[in-house]
Amino acid sequence: MPDEYYIQCLKLTKVFKDFWLRDRVRAVDAIDLDVRRGEVFGLLGPNGSGKSTTIKMVLGLLHPTSGRIAVFGKPPRDVSIKEQIGYLPEESYLYRFLNARETLEYYGKLFHQDRRKRQRRIDMLLEMVGLDQVQRRPIGEYSKGMQRRIGLAQALINDPKLLILDEPTTGMDPIGTKQIKDLILRLKDAGKTVLLCSHLLADVEDVTDRCAIMFGGKVRQAGTIDELLVKEDETMISTPALSEEDEARLVAAMESAGVADVTVRRGRQRLESLFLDIVDEAQRAGLATAGAGNAGQVAAFLTEENEFAGVSGIESGPGDDADAGEAVIESLVTETPMPAAKPAATTAAASEPPSTDTDDVIGNLTGESKPAPPRTTPAPPPRAEPAPTAPAAPPPDDADGSVIDDLLK
Repeated sequence: MPDEYYIQCLKLTKVFKDFWLRDRVRAVDAIDLDVRRGEVFGLLGPNGSGKSTTIKMVLGLLHPTSGRIAVFGKPPRDVSIKEQIGYLPEESYLYRFLNARETLEYYGKLFHQDRRKRQRRIDMLLEMVGLDQVQRRPIGEYSKGMQRRIGLAQALINDPKLLILDEPTTGMDPIGTKQIKDLILRLKDAGKTVLLCSHLLADVEDVTDRCAIMFGGKVRQAGTIDELLVKEDETMISTPALSEEDEARLVAAMESAGVADVTVRRGRQRLESLFLDIVDEAQRAGLATAGAGNAGQVAAFLTEENEFAGVSGIESGPGDDADAGEAVIESLVTETPMPAAKPAATTAAASEPPSTDTDDVIGNLTGESKPAPPRTTPAPPPRAEPAPTAPAAPPPDDADGSVIDDLLK
């Protein structure tokens, strides 16, 4: 597969079968599809057209019935390509009792990111999706739109080359929808490749370079947005606002030139633009809201070649994160004075090694158990001979036997 193609599907087919292995649903039917590096590709279609099934096969979550599929030139189930993919599913399956920061901590640890890198990325992502002010609230208390925002942040925690978004604006208000569309365009400018799956046509039209329209498991039409939307049999002329007299003269002039069916209409703005203008005016007036805040800038690590650029003691330039991490460690351990040795204890109690119970627990949690030092048991002190005791005096002859019997009952 050429390097310019991140995804390529050839005659890709998926048939779901019933218990008796009979064909039940042909969800995807011999489609040809390719996603090129650095573009935003839209996959469109109504519910049940095969969009999500195609995405799951690209991710290796479903095995195709027939056909070929390659992601970064490798089979989709190749584990080596997973760290280069970010995925936002159609439903945000998140742990509802974790807050936003804990959620990103969890996904960052899945990619074995060290604590310093993880914290830096989490701060940037929370600001980018507008959740930095509500990062301590449990996910279960978030609205669906806010959950989509934190879902997008987790899809970017590993700085992927390919970002797959399945209905990213579902449940979002027009403000959040506009912010997500702006973010997709900024990610494209940063060199990311985005596969956008949606049935909201206006959203796809605003951000995609190319798109494919699916129905019944087949790709019915594909191409650039301009190729798909151009109307060859119509021409539009835009002018500043005209008076009624000028409009009449313009129509008469065009009709005299042989142009029929001339229509003059007042210019209109989109409802989305009107809505956003009203909200912007309210925000400038200082009105507060309990929802998510404004989205910030694209996280710097999504555009930096060296994530540790600008950190004291590390020069910016080409190189991967491992080299930068080794430079940090080397700067910390170089010329570190060793602590002076403490005098040995002279008592028998000081010679006993400390308890290693805590070390054993930490070792079990981290998988780095180390043998505990052998314990030395001090010799017991010599036992003193007990002093001889006088034999007990016999009870007097006149003891009341009935009292003793009552006590023994």
